Amino acid sequence: MTRCFALCQRFSGNVRALWVCVVLNPHCKSEEKSGWLKQLKKWGDMDVCPLEDGNYGSELPNITNALPQSNLAQDSLSRPRRTVFSRAVEACDLHWQDSHLQRIISSDFYMSPSYQREGESLLFNPQGLPLWLDHVPTACARVDALRSHGYSREALRLAVAIINTLRLQQQRQMDIYKHQKKELLQRGVTSTTNLEGWVGHPLDPIGCLFITLTETCRVDDDTTMDTGGDPRPPVYAHVPVWGSPDSGESYLTLALEVALMGMGQQRIMPEGLYAQDKVCRNEEQIVAKLQELELDDLLVQTLRKQAVQLLEAGPFSGLGEVIHRESVPMHTFAKYLFSALLPHDADLAYKVALRAMRLPVLESSAGSGDVGHPHHGISIVPSRYPRWFTLGHLESQQCELASTMLTAAKGDMLRLRTVLEAIQKNIHSSSLIFKLAQDAFKIATPADNPPDITLLNVALELGLQVMRMTLSTLNWRRREMVRWLVTCATEVGLRALVSILQSWYTLFTPTEATSIVAATVMSHNTILRLSLDYPQREELASCARTLALQCAMKDPQNCALSALTLCEKDHIAFETAYQIVIDAASTGMTYSQLFTIARYMEHRGYPLRSFKLASLAMTHLNLAYNQDTHPAINDVLWACALSHSLGKNELAAIIPLVVKSVHCATVLSDILRRCTMTAPGLAGIPGRRNSGKLMSTDKAPLRQLLDATISAYINTTHSRLTHISPRHYGEFIEFLSKARVTFLLAQDGHIQFDQFIDNLKQIYKGKKKLMMLVRERFG
Repeated sequence: MTRCFALCQRFSGNVRALWVCVVLNPHCKSEEKSGWLKQLKKWGDMDVCPLEDGNYGSELPNITNALPQSNLAQDSLSRPRRTVFSRAVEACDLHWQDSHLQRIISSDFYMSPSYQREGESLLFNPQGLPLWLDHVPTACARVDALRSHGYSREALRLAVAIINTLRLQQQRQMDIYKHQKKELLQRGVTSTTNLEGWVGHPLDPIGCLFITLTETCRVDDDTTMDTGGDPRPPVYAHVPVWGSPDSGESYLTLALEVALMGMGQQRIMPEGLYAQDKVCRNEEQIVAKLQELELDDLLVQTLRKQAVQLLEAGPFSGLGEVIHRESVPMHTFAKYLFSALLPHDADLAYKVALRAMRLPVLESSAGSGDVGHPHHGISIVPSRYPRWFTLGHLESQQCELASTMLTAAKGDMLRLRTVLEAIQKNIHSSSLIFKLAQDAFKIATPADNPPDITLLNVALELGLQVMRMTLSTLNWRRREMVRWLVTCATEVGLRALVSILQSWYTLFTPTEATSIVAATVMSHNTILRLSLDYPQREELASCARTLALQCAMKDPQNCALSALTLCEKDHIAFETAYQIVIDAASTGMTYSQLFTIARYMEHRGYPLRSFKLASLAMTHLNLAYNQDTHPAINDVLWACALSHSLGKNELAAIIPLVVKSVHCATVLSDILRRCTMTAPGLAGIPGRRNSGKLMSTDKAPLRQLLDATISAYINTTHSRLTHISPRHYGEFIEFLSKARVTFLLAQDGHIQFDQFIDNLKQIYKGKKKLMMLVRERFG
């Protein structure tokens, strides 16, 4: 039984409809119905029985009553437990003995009598055609039951009566809206008119009516049979409605009309993932069936008429002027309407699609409105914040609708501008807007045709909006978006590039503006792509340099080097960028950034400026005694080599900075060794003389460096001996050997080293094995 219920959960929509059809058999005997009722209640009372909507907090109206139940406003915990068999249990209370119902299903020519008794006027429309005033899903369940038990003609008659009822209801709703329109538009909010939507309903009322009506119109054609490939869509032909006074009306036009009415119904998004997913899937199923219809003049006429009515139906339609904040979006439905109407009535197609672009649940300022019943105005928890589990899918459908409109509007500047405004107003996902921008760019730049400049401008506008939306928020695709925008602006032309360079601060971070935007704009490929003449190149370069300087002022740490690179060919701009670096060096820049810029300046042929920046970098550095693998060591060695090559004065200036910042003995000894190998001043600075003599370690400036190195070796030795282990003894002896080389550079170095060794033997005499190794090596 548990496995059976698991299958019921998987196919719960079919299970509900199946059992409702079983108990609604027109010729089912009372004994059989009682037996089914007992069995259904038994199954429904079991703990493992699947719930109707897959969600423990939602409740839908009773199948036998279209009015809200008295407990709708109560807490969800107090709601009755509804299982997949609840509707079938309720359907056991339905019967077929109603005389009006019997006349509807038994005759194609049942009309209102010339003399009507009291109350009979409600059973017919103004044309005298019969109505069936039942809860719509329940009435459609009757149609499904008739069709399933072989009463196809009776099912058709009841389906026509239901559609006539829906038509009359729609007309009355439009009349009500006309009187309330001014008030509703002023308030800007509305009460939803349907707590129970027909699309996604457990009994699938719209799908049931559509299938019942189209089955009659289906043409049995051998060419539609499956030939091994993809099955061909069915072929339909118009079959006149029996007994209808309208000779142009067919079951096919009725099927289209009822599908459009159901899909266009304004309804609240149900609670729970299962129910919301069912709404989306059912909507897609109905659209797929509609797309199988080959639209002829009669169907197009029906399509246009119903589209206009949906636009003018106010709060009773999901395409009305004002909708509830939690109303189910119409994007999928509107995309079908747009594609179907476009060849026949482009203005109406765009009007429908633009109206459907809304997604008010994402509007933070949108009012909640009141969730009430159309006849009773009962407010039901309007402040509930919606949990839309399918929101991602709905947003993607909104994006597809927008993309469809953009594609269709190619070359039409006015329509493109209107679609662009709708996108900017209603789509709130930067990723989806970026996708639309990419789609528009791709459509506007075909490989074998010249670009469409109007659509390119739309793509650029969308890209600019993406930049503004993601400027202050994290987005992992941000770099891709920035690069794409520059590519798009390049396709649009020079003025677009100048515009984004001049307004960079509203679109990019300083780092993006210099390292990606300006660098790409100034690249050789961009100049060739635009075929710019000299004045145009200068205008672009001037804008890029101005941007670079502004970014360097705003974020010198990350933009200084890029600014210097961009300003290389303009002396004044280059000097300005260099001064920005100098001003920021003392406060806002790290030693690694300054060393990088210093190396760049040397590469560009400015050794003295490079030396100045390297000196500033040294003031930010602190290299501890045990950091002999620090990443800045190469920069320190390079800075000292640069100073040595410039001359004695520069070397004398940087050695105090080295002594203050570097406390690692091996690094200091390496610097000292390099300074004593060659004479200073080999850089060939004009106006300077080079003596060619090696520098002595007994005189300044190397004397200070030598003393600092010896002191560093002594301190490092004591630090190492504090926590040394026997496996490091050999490494320590080698370290002392390097220290002795440095000690011997001093005039009395051998004396100092001997005293140093003697002190070690005295202080660390407890480390007998280590001291024995020291004596073996150094005496």
